[in-house]
Amino acid sequence: MSVTSAMFTGVSGLLSNAEGINVIGNNLANVNTIGFKSGRILFSDVLSASIGNDSQIGRGTQIQKVDNVFGQGTFETTESVSDVAIQGNSFFALGRPAGDANVATQNLAYLTRAGAFRVDDTLHLVNPDGYQVLDTNGDPIQFLDSATVPPTAGDFAKIQKIDSNGAITYQDKLGNNYFYNTAGNVGLATFTAATNRVIAIVNPPNPSGLSKVGGTLFQPGANSGVPIVAFSNVASSANIANGTSDSIYSNRLEISNVDMASQFVKMILTQRAYSANSKTITTADEMTQEVLNLKR
Repeated sequence: MSVTSAMFTGVSGLLSNAEGINVIGNNLANVNTIGFKSGRILFSDVLSASIGNDSQIGRGTQIQKVDNVFGQGTFETTESVSDVAIQGNSFFALGRPAGDANVATQNLAYLTRAGAFRVDDTLHLVNPDGYQVLDTNGDPIQFLDSATVPPTAGDFAKIQKIDSNGAITYQDKLGNNYFYNTAGNVGLATFTAATNRVIAIVNPPNPSGLSKVGGTLFQPGANSGVPIVAFSNVASSANIANGTSDSIYSNRLEISNVDMASQFVKMILTQRAYSANSKTITTADEMTQEVLNLKR
C-alpha cells in the first residue's frame, strides 16, 4: 500500500469518527428530552486491496449505519393526569396538527414515546406541538363541547383518569364522569371493551425501520413492519395496550434512554481514535517527505 493510500485510509477514519462525535453529541444534547431514543454509529471496513499471494490490505473505514436504540427509558412522576408513558415496545399514534381527520392506515401515523399530552382549545388531546392523539379508530381524540349556556351533560371539563389500557375517564361541567368513546360525542357511563375507543398504540415489528422526523416523533418506514391497515378497536387488537406486555401509566413520563456515563466513555474512545488517525496522516506525510529528501 502506498503512502498516499495510507493518508486516504487515515482520512476515512477522521471523517467517520467525526460523525461518531456528532452522534454522541446529539445523544448528550437530548439527555433531558422526554421520550428521546439514543443513537449509535456502526462502522464497517472499506473493500480491501489485494497485494498478491492471497493477501489483502484494508483501505480504511466507513459508516455502515446510524442505529436508533429503543431501550426502555425510566419513568418520572408528574402531577398531570394526561401525562402518560408506555411500558413495553409500542408507541403512541398521532395525527397532524389541526388535521382533525381520520388517519386511514397505521403506517401514516406519527409515532412517539413522549406522552406529554394536553387538551387544547378545540378539546383535542394533543402533544406540545399540536399533533393530535389518535383513538383506536384512527380518529383524533376530541371531547364534547356543545357550546351551550348553561352547559349540558357530557360537556368536557377535565380528564379524571387514564387506565393501563388507555381508556380515558373525563368529567363534564356538571360533575358527571364519562368514558371517552367517540370523537366529539358524549362519552359512555359504563366502559365496554368491545365498544369504547381508547388511546391507540402501534407496535412496530422492526423499530429500526422507523425514521426520526424531529419533535421526538418517528415515521414508519418500509422496513418497520407497521401494517398498511386501518386501526382496530377490537378488544384483542394490537392497537390497544393489553396491560401486560404493553401498559399505559398515567401521571408518568418516559425520560430519555441516554446513559451519560457510557456516552462519555464512547466520546473518549472516539476522540482517541480520531487522534490516532490524525497521527497516521502525519506519519504518512513525514514518510513522503523522507522520500523527497532522497532526491536532494
